[in-house]
Amino acid sequence: MATKMFVLLLILAVLSSHCYSGSISIYWGQNQQEGTLADTCKTGRFEYVIISFLCVFGNNQTPQLDLDEHCDPSTKGCVGLADDIRSCQSRGVKVLLSIGGGDGVYILVSSEEAKGFADYLWNNYLGGNSTDRPFGDAVLDGIDFDIEDGSPSHYDELAGHLKNYTSEKKVYLTAAPQCPFPDVYVGQALETGLFDYVWMQFYNNDCEYKGNASDVKATFDEWSNGVPATKFFLGLPAAPSGANSGFIPQNVLISQILPLIKKANKYGGVMLWSKYYDDLTGYSSSIKSHV
Repeated sequence: MATKMFVLLLILAVLSSHCYSGSISIYWGQNQQEGTLADTCKTGRFEYVIISFLCVFGNNQTPQLDLDEHCDPSTKGCVGLADDIRSCQSRGVKVLLSIGGGDGVYILVSSEEAKGFADYLWNNYLGGNSTDRPFGDAVLDGIDFDIEDGSPSHYDELAGHLKNYTSEKKVYLTAAPQCPFPDVYVGQALETGLFDYVWMQFYNNDCEYKGNASDVKATFDEWSNGVPATKFFLGLPAAPSGANSGFIPQNVLISQILPLIKKANKYGGVMLWSKYYDDLTGYSSSIKSHV
């Protein structure tokens, strides 16, 4: 009897660990001082690294990639990132490209433009072919939608066209909406059910943590129950200077918030903005074993 009870408890512990285990995703690319992409993945702390940003596209604009001073894509100076991307992927890290951002100039003005932009992303960053691939022959794992300006139109179509390529190679789709539900810019796209992961930005918003962890849990549940995606992440700045508001001290996140949201439907983990700010505080190192 004692042996059976021990086995039962062991099974329950394993199932509990499996249900509540989470990952950390992090944005990289907007500050040269954050180190290389390869070194970011070598830390072993991140399951998803999002290269940011492809910040100009649509309205007949030539798409433009901005990686601060890491490299200059206009002179093909980012081709060397191919080795970093492959290094990350060899460690099991998914590497995605984020389109949009808070300071970009972007809008999709028609269905035709959505299709054309999907083809551009496939041929230049994913599994297609182009003579002008910014990251050389490296093939990214997917596209992140960080749409914070412009119009919500046609992003659902963009998502559909990108997912159509999955028959050739799996294309992960992720999104970083603001935490008020539903999101103004990507809400319609998320309704398609085509997105794998959603990391809601619980900062610079009224729904950020203001001392009551239950309020964060309620908003998290609204997202995870209301959007047909695979997993949901709590998006946070990794340092007080990483956002105007919304920073949560590590001890508060660990003791008050994670115990609640880890029980949420389709809990995925924590998203951090960004690698540079994470280096300032050691945030991911502090929370990794608790996520």
